[in-house]
Amino acid sequence: MYEKLGELTNGYTEITNVDNKHSDMKQDIGIYKLQAGMEENLKDSAQESAILLLEGVVRLEWDGTSREIRRDSVFDEDPWCLHVPRGIEVRITALTDCEVLVQKTDNDKSFDAKLYTPEDCSSTVAGEGVWNGTAERVIRTIFDYNNAPYSNLVIGEVISYPGRWSSYPPHYHDQPEVYYYRFDKPQGFGCAMVGPDSYRVEHNSFITIPGDLDHPQATAPGYAMYFCWMIRHLNNNPWTDRIMEEEHKWLLESDAKIWPDK
Repeated sequence: MYEKLGELTNGYTEITNVDNKHSDMKQDIGIYKLQAGMEENLKDSAQESAILLLEGVVRLEWDGTSREIRRDSVFDEDPWCLHVPRGIEVRITALTDCEVLVQKTDNDKSFDAKLYTPEDCSSTVAGEGVWNGTAERVIRTIFDYNNAPYSNLVIGEVISYPGRWSSYPPHYHDQPEVYYYRFDKPQGFGCAMVGPDSYRVEHNSFITIPGDLDHPQATAPGYAMYFCWMIRHLNNNPWTDRIMEEEHKWLLESDAKIWPDK
């Protein structure tokens, strides 16, 4: 399912909701757009929360801790993300105009809140040196089952270079996933495929990806595409890896040859 949010307005813009909107994603996801000087207090008695700064300068206060963080560009800078268990109040104070993405889901486990810094982020260049560079992109993983096994969430980011592919070779997994998109220019666009369906994705849009459907992406030449990828683990079935489509596994062979050089 594809949806375009359009220009964000002050306050909260909902993307998914566990009770109604895209409930099959099993996550509450949305974006707070705050003007300088505005405050937002977040507290959920049942859900853990990942609070990702998209742009601007904010002060985060939680559990006796205060930290000012800044991000000027999702394309050029690794992320800051605060991860808190249920019941922890977080105050967000906008020191400049800012936008903050929040991802939540139910979790009755107790764990220590953690602010993931850009240095904590695992950032790799995927697709480098293969397929003539046609799927070269940056994959950032903020936290997943490897470094936060107590969480029911996974969150990360991808920077897809102009004219390149991402989420490639085509893969799938049992767990539901949401992609939220931005482009380095407002007229930028790309293509998202979810199973047999294709969508033209634009700035401030998102797709929902049910389990078991592959979801390759492509970016139009001239435009860089950002997307935040958010997965919800299933009970007794956490997301730990991508399952490649069998018919495309040949692309992973070290001596794979592609036309016209085959």
